[in-house]
Amino acid sequence: MTAEALPSFLVNKLAAIAFLVVGSLILASGYRYESLFSMVGGALLLAIGVALLILKITRRNEPRHLDDRD
Repeated sequence: MTAEALPSFLVNKLAAIAFLVVGSLILASGYRYESLFSMVGGALLLAIGVALLILKITRRNEPRHLDDRD
């Protein structure tokens, strides 16, 4: 990992965690006040956060071959 790639990894992780936190808060609020649109919006934000974390983990775990340089 290069020094230029480090901020991008940090931003992606923070964005995913922010989506998870905000999504769970909106989902809980929608459940509390029985608002279907809030629950759907919160669930959508949660799904986006989970997808971003999964993508980050899979990119991090990809094998890197040093001899495949062009």
